[in-house]
Amino acid sequence: MLLGEIFMPWLMAVIAPGFSAEPGKFDLVVTLTRITFPYLLFISLTALQGGLLNAVDRFAAPAATPILLNLFLIAALWLMAHFGWQDGQALAWALSAAGVAQFLWLMVSCTRAGVGLRLRWPRLTPRIKDTLRIMGPGVLGAGVTQLNLVISTALASLLPSGSVSYLYYADRLNQLPLGVVGIAVGTAILPSLSRQVRTGDTAGAMTTQNRGLELALLLTLPAAAALIILAQPILSVLFERGAFGPAEAAATAAALSAYAVGLPAFVLVKVLAPGFFAQRDTATPVKIAVAAMATNLVLTLALMQFWAHVGVAIALSAAGWLQAVSLLVLLARRGHFRLDVRARAKLPRIALAALGMGAVLLGLRLALAPALAGPLMLRLGALIALIAAGFVVFGLLVLALGVTDWRELRGQLRRSRGQPA
Repeated sequence: MLLGEIFMPWLMAVIAPGFSAEPGKFDLVVTLTRITFPYLLFISLTALQGGLLNAVDRFAAPAATPILLNLFLIAALWLMAHFGWQDGQALAWALSAAGVAQFLWLMVSCTRAGVGLRLRWPRLTPRIKDTLRIMGPGVLGAGVTQLNLVISTALASLLPSGSVSYLYYADRLNQLPLGVVGIAVGTAILPSLSRQVRTGDTAGAMTTQNRGLELALLLTLPAAAALIILAQPILSVLFERGAFGPAEAAATAAALSAYAVGLPAFVLVKVLAPGFFAQRDTATPVKIAVAAMATNLVLTLALMQFWAHVGVAIALSAAGWLQAVSLLVLLARRGHFRLDVRARAKLPRIALAALGMGAVLLGLRLALAPALAGPLMLRLGALIALIAAGFVVFGLLVLALGVTDWRELRGQLRRSRGQPA
C-alpha cells in the first residue's frame, strides 16, 4: 500500500493514460486515489473475515457490510451539499473511513462467532504453503471482471471526455444485481459444495450446483431484460439533472444496455467458479480468465473505433460470456457438473418468462413515453409503475409456467442467505 501511495502518479498513468493530456484532471485523480487507496487494505481484511464467517455458515453480517459503505457515502454527499464542497475529497475520505468501519464491524462478528483474527508473526508452514498455492491462481480467476474493468477504463480514457464516467455510472447500476445475486449465491453454495466434494457426495454436489444455477438465472435474467429495456428511463430519473443532461443520460443508458447483456454471464461465473474451487482446482479458472481478458482487450480495441464507450461495454459483456460458457463446458467435460432433469425443464421456462416480461415492459414503455419525457416526478411515477409491472408480470409467468411456487422460492432465497428453509 505504501508503494502505491508513493508511485501513484505513475500508476495512474498506466490505469488512465488518457487523463495525462489534462493536467488538472490527472492531478485530481492522483490526489483522490491516494486518499482512497487505504480502502484496499481494509476491504481485503474485511473480505478475509467474511470468508471466515461464511465457512461457519454465518452469512448475515458479511451481507450487511456494504450498507456501511452506502451510509458513509450518503453522509459525505450531505456534507458536500451543506458546505458547498466541490472537489470530491469528502467522498474519498468517506470511502476510506467506510473501509475501517466495515473491518471493525466484521471483527466484532468474528469474535462473537469464535473465529476472530489474531496478529501473529507469519510462518511459512506446509498448510500455509498449500493455501498460497491454491489461492494464488484463484485471485486472478476470481478477479477477472475487475481486471477487465481496469482494461476498459484505461482504454476508455483515450476516448472523448465523459466516456469513463458513462461507463462508471452504467457499471454501478449493473453491479447491483451482480452483487446481490451472483456473489450471494456463489458464496452461499461454496461451503456446502466443498463439504460434499470432500466427503465424496457427488450427487449432492451436482444438486447444489444445479439449484444455484437455477436461482441465479431466475433472479438475473429478468433483471438483465429490465435493465436493457428500461436503461433510458432509469438513467433519466436517477441522474438527469445539473450538468448531467439528456445527452449524458442517453450515452450512459447505451452503455448500461450493453453491460446488461453480459449480466447473466457475470453471475454465472460467480456460480460456476466454486465448482472448480471445491475440487481444489484454481488453475483452470485462471486459464479461462486470461483468455477472457485477452478477448476483452482485442474486442475493446476493435469495437471502440466504431461505437466509442458502448463498444467498450459490448467487449466486456462478450468476454464475460466467453468465460461463463468455458467454465460450464469444462465442468461438464470433467464430470463435475451436468444439468439434472429439473434444471433442464426449468431453465428454458425461466428464459421464456424473462422474454415475456421484457415484451410487456417494452410495450408499456412505449405507451408511457409521454410520461417518461415529462417533469421529474412524472418520470419517477412512470418508472415505478414500469418496475412494479415487471415484477408482477414475471412473477405471474413464473407461476403459470410451473417454474416454481412461492414456498419453494422462499426456501431457495433463505438457503442462499444461509438461513434454514
